[in-house]
Amino acid sequence: MNQIDLKGRVAVITGGAQGIGYACAERMLRSGAAVRLWDIDAKLLAQASERLGALGSVGTAVVELSDEAAVAAATAQAVAEQGRIDILVNNAGITGGNGVTWELEPAVWRRVLEVNLVAPFLTCRAIVPHMLRQGYGRIVNIASVAGKEGNPNASHYSASKAGLISLTKSLAKELATKGVLVNAVSPAAAKTAIFDSMTPQHIEFMLSKIPMGRFLEVGEAAAMVAWLASEDCSFSTGAVFDLSGGRATY
Repeated sequence: MNQIDLKGRVAVITGGAQGIGYACAERMLRSGAAVRLWDIDAKLLAQASERLGALGSVGTAVVELSDEAAVAAATAQAVAEQGRIDILVNNAGITGGNGVTWELEPAVWRRVLEVNLVAPFLTCRAIVPHMLRQGYGRIVNIASVAGKEGNPNASHYSASKAGLISLTKSLAKELATKGVLVNAVSPAAAKTAIFDSMTPQHIEFMLSKIPMGRFLEVGEAAAMVAWLASEDCSFSTGAVFDLSGGRATY
């Protein structure tokens, strides 16, 4: 594992109890950062904290990320405990299952947009002012290749990730001279718990689109995120970094 210097940095990782979020937490702890995991699943959070605690400073908060007050409270807690927030990884996301657009339930559509797009807006809204005061910050949004291409039978998920890509670009332009850099990664599918809400046919479709013929490993995503969260990333902002095994063509 290549060493990335995050010593002294404090990272908030949403959806950090499992999958890509957990892998990012592990990588950042090994790089010297303190991490704060925000997740809706209290049991998984406790398990993640226990496993990761041997690597460094780990804090947790059970947060409904679409709730503005809950996000504000978790932000205040993190700042009170650590004195600063240097890194925000907006990783939490849901698929909402699979189905053709005209058969998706409006409530399901709205929930996917709330978790995948509104929640990152709320976390950025809460945390960016702290980054501005210290003159430094790194924000990494976990988008998806679906946000670039639009997956059939997943229009709600694809639309939410396309919106997250645009949020990344807009926010990055607003912060470009403030010492706060904002980037996104657009992974192809990784075998995580999110697969549990997908049909076998959709999983096979996603695999068939990847020229490398395999799914993304969460550690591969964490390596890219850790670099984007570091001082070594100094001139990239508003960018979208593909992790698609050759699928993405633009």
